[in-house]
Amino acid sequence: MPKAETVERKWYILDAAGKPLGRVAAKAAHILRGKHKPTYAPHCDCGDHVIIINCAKAVLTGNKLENKYYRWHTGYIGGLKEVQYSKLMSEKPEKAMQLAIEGMLPNNTLGRKAATRMRLYAGAEHKNGAQKPEEFKY
Repeated sequence: MPKAETVERKWYILDAAGKPLGRVAAKAAHILRGKHKPTYAPHCDCGDHVIIINCAKAVLTGNKLENKYYRWHTGYIGGLKEVQYSKLMSEKPEKAMQLAIEGMLPNNTLGRKAATRMRLYAGAEHKNGAQKPEEFKY
């Protein structure tokens, strides 16, 4: 049984350029949970850190840019807000990737803790070079 104190966390880098947003998000969620390790246990936080670069170059297949909306409620009466994914991807591509990844993580303390280990960048440059991230092959 793995214990949270004995987990060795590595840093991985994923390049989203030209790849579907959902597939990159699924792979990132897989790494954040630690499912790629032979010592994975669903009750233990044994995931690794993930750096995703080129979020702005991720693609949405089909007509999702025009037909898909991100909706949220402010909490006030009539406070339903929405933004089209074409606008979201052009203005805040990191937010679109973050929403996709967090939707694939469990809705509990393990998922919230795993979400803190992801770093998202719209371009190819990142500021986590000191951690010596490895490129994750998938």
